[in-house]
Amino acid sequence: MYSTILFDVDGVMLCEEHYFNASALTVWELLFSPRFLGLSPGALPAPSPDPDEETIQRVREAVFAGDEVLDFMKRIGVNSNWDMVFFQFSCQLLDRLEALREDGVAVADWLPETWDADQIRALGHRLAAHGRSGAKDGGADFRSFVRRFASCQGAGDLFAAIRDAFGRLKGPDPWPEAAMRSLWQVGRHTFQEWYLGDEYSGGPKTGKRGFVTREVPLADPASMRRLFTRLREAGVRLGIATGRPDIETRVPLTQLGLLSLFDPFGITTASDVVRAEEQHPGARPLSKPNPFSYLRSYLGAPDAGEVLSRPLPLPREEAAQVLVVGDSVADWMAARAAGFDFAAVLTGLTGQAARSKFEELGCEFILNDLAELERVLLDSVHTDAVR
Repeated sequence: MYSTILFDVDGVMLCEEHYFNASALTVWELLFSPRFLGLSPGALPAPSPDPDEETIQRVREAVFAGDEVLDFMKRIGVNSNWDMVFFQFSCQLLDRLEALREDGVAVADWLPETWDADQIRALGHRLAAHGRSGAKDGGADFRSFVRRFASCQGAGDLFAAIRDAFGRLKGPDPWPEAAMRSLWQVGRHTFQEWYLGDEYSGGPKTGKRGFVTREVPLADPASMRRLFTRLREAGVRLGIATGRPDIETRVPLTQLGLLSLFDPFGITTASDVVRAEEQHPGARPLSKPNPFSYLRSYLGAPDAGEVLSRPLPLPREEAAQVLVVGDSVADWMAARAAGFDFAAVLTGLTGQAARSKFEELGCEFILNDLAELERVLLDSVHTDAVR
């Protein structure tokens, strides 16, 4: 039996569809709302704070190109929804700016050193003045993301490619890190509005209802409570490492009666990752597939410096006592970087279609859902034989 088991949340305990929907709605607003870039939405509805389900699905279908873009990001290990928003919005912005530069328009002075809503809105007015508002140039080509970044192998490659592309527009110096970070922060803030809604966002009222109180568990909550309780009774320490921010982790897991079953020092969220990146900017990015979140939860160490100082992978005798349970390639990459064993659950974005990929990766366990972990680890009399 393992001494520590660390769980991802989305695609393992909770359905991640709302997260992908919120990411698509964020890009939709950043591109087409007069609050931001204000481009013409073409065939899509104009952004509104409380779209109905049909509109949400139309926006999701468009922004992620029938999930082609989303599948591409997940395959190469992109795990953060904040990153997904930044990558697709930046791609659309680059498409328009590069087209104008090819037409002889000097766009270098249009790019600020730091971004906020006012700067994005001003850029949108300039794009409209040059016929690049989306109406005359055929609207958004969201599939261009896959064509542009086909050679990228991970989030780090995507960040580098976007910085290089903006740098070529700005010239002659590299695009400042502050510009990258501030544009990313605009996307992060807007995503939080969509996901948390007015009740939990803590900012000005937007009319957005949010998704955080509408979470869908991927297994029966009573079954999950039984699994986690039995593991604790067997002496296993339970932790979490998730790409969700703190409030989006604690609210639904508390409502489901699950949060109290985890070691409070073994919970790492995207909020912890962002704080660590601010304290150690040279270590960015620390989101998965970087092993930071899993290692932090394993160590129970709030000090980011202590986590970052640990040589990886951990010694095999130590690492073999830890199992990571996740649904994505990013989770597997993070686990392996630390030296941990990995259990893949097939309840993520691609479902059973992910089985062949996880077989190729050589996971210790491949489970149809989280409930199977109880049978494999607790109900088998030959536990060591299945590891």
